[in-house]
Amino acid sequence: MEASSRWTTWWRRDRRQDRPATGGDAASRLDLLLGAVRAGFPLAPAAHPAGHRCSCDRVGCPAPAQHPVSFAWQSQATTDAEQLARWLSRDPQANFITATGRAHDVLDVPAEAGRLALERLDKLGVAGPVAAVGEDRYLFFTATRGTPADEDEWWTSALDSTPDTMSEHPGLRWHCRGSYTLLPPASLPDGSEVRWLRGPEQSLPDPLRVLDVLTDACTEVGAVAEEQWLIG
Repeated sequence: MEASSRWTTWWRRDRRQDRPATGGDAASRLDLLLGAVRAGFPLAPAAHPAGHRCSCDRVGCPAPAQHPVSFAWQSQATTDAEQLARWLSRDPQANFITATGRAHDVLDVPAEAGRLALERLDKLGVAGPVAAVGEDRYLFFTATRGTPADEDEWWTSALDSTPDTMSEHPGLRWHCRGSYTLLPPASLPDGSEVRWLRGPEQSLPDPLRVLDVLTDACTEVGAVAEEQWLIG
């Protein structure tokens, strides 16, 4: 639906003065989220920082501000701009996740490897959306491979029930069917942000072409671990 619909028009008019935790005004934040919707990225609401903690009511949340607010996030995830505006009207500070394995996959690497890979992809003429998670991780958005012929190569993610722990898996992750990642703009309790380095208006590249570059970069920066091939 068009961004000029009654919901998005109301949002721009009524929330101009809001300053979400991600910084910038609410209308600019909505524009960024609508850009992802227009690119076909399915969105669902996620938790957000509440001071230095997570907005969810879980004591000692293991993934503060990095998880969906509902166990039904897979069925909630949508590209409906009207629904996005309704979610934001209820919780202007909400982060959002994007469900992977539908319109896109995400290859997730340490920032050092991501910076190196981005330079090499530029030289190869391989573009695509890229986001940074604070100073720690880079997210490379690619086309999805759908359901693979060899199921042993892929695993669905348990991120919705067992949130990801970055320090335990320092290598590369492939977020595909049944997984999700935070979507820019998003904020984290330590004050860092999830931000676009290259926006969702870019065409999605072939995941295997990006994977080759990322695995080499991870190896060179010493990000290889037994968990490097955690796919999900």
